[in-house]
Amino acid sequence: MRRRVLIGGLAGAAGLAGTVGVTRWADAATTAAAPKAPTKAAIIATMKKVDDFWVNNGTDLKANNWKNATFHVGNLAAVTAAGVTNHVTRPWCQANKFALPTDKRGPFFPDTYAPGEVYLDLLAFHPDDTTLTALRKQIKANVANVAAGHVDTWNYVDALNMAMPSFARIGVKDKSPATLSAMQKLFNFTQKVAGGKGLFSEADGLWWRDGKYVNTTTFWSRGNGWAAMAMAKVLQALPADDPRRAEYQRVLTKMAAKLASIQRSDGFWNVDLGDAKDFPGPETTGTAMFTYAITWGINHGILPAATYRPVVEKAWNGMVKTAVHSTGLLGFCQGTGQRPSDGQPIKSTSVTAVGVGAFLLAGSQLATLEG
Repeated sequence: MRRRVLIGGLAGAAGLAGTVGVTRWADAATTAAAPKAPTKAAIIATMKKVDDFWVNNGTDLKANNWKNATFHVGNLAAVTAAGVTNHVTRPWCQANKFALPTDKRGPFFPDTYAPGEVYLDLLAFHPDDTTLTALRKQIKANVANVAAGHVDTWNYVDALNMAMPSFARIGVKDKSPATLSAMQKLFNFTQKVAGGKGLFSEADGLWWRDGKYVNTTTFWSRGNGWAAMAMAKVLQALPADDPRRAEYQRVLTKMAAKLASIQRSDGFWNVDLGDAKDFPGPETTGTAMFTYAITWGINHGILPAATYRPVVEKAWNGMVKTAVHSTGLLGFCQGTGQRPSDGQPIKSTSVTAVGVGAFLLAGSQLATLEG
């Protein structure tokens, strides 16, 4: 199901962010009454407020990198849900000449592909296929690299969201079986080979961030968020009869079941999904990513609404109550890192491009669900 442009006013205002001592944060899910469903109007109003704050107050907004790419993917989803553009993303793409960033680790380092997803999304607003030239060139080179036997470049879980959606979309758009085959080989390495046994723990239904954490109980929230979002985005891109869909859907379904069982009573997920006592405060980026992926699954008939709608509504309500300030600042966002301890302590004023982008993606799907 494709995203629809929903025309409507931006009404309502979000509540003040709460401040609660760490000792009061719940450490795991508890059975409770179903949360009050947010209205579509309130969701869109909250998204606009958070979006506007970042556009007007964010840091390092011009850089062509995966952080700003995550924001702009979310921004385009938000304006699509609202039906009112804010003229922010196209100027960013133009300023960066629709190029992909370079990295000392080489042209196949997954983070460098992230802006390509923005360029693909922008086509719905400004259909100019030439804007994909750099992305196509880099994917073509990577496909050749995979054909030569080099399948180990997606060796950390973030890679799935950084690169996999663009591989899927270019593969489908250009009718390129080779691109989709290369994508699957790279995914298979991440899932089943990296770190000696693969980064996906079948026993836990969660992902280790990279090989350093395999066989530990450290399951980083945002790392799992990247994986969950990637599954949703790739399933969005692939046709219904693609044979690869079944495995991506299985992984998303298994993750959703695990996540529902460990959601905190305040709606958030812990920064360490394997240890509720490891930095037990709220964390927004992973929570927003899970909310997006699970809500996408509901909206597309993959996850049953009766089971998962209360989960995502509780998550959204929790973020709005605790993380969204009256100014629109989205707090409790963990900064750049790869483990639960990075960037600690996470504060009520900790805001990032990644957190805002993920929150806007979550809201865009929830607006559809509640519409």
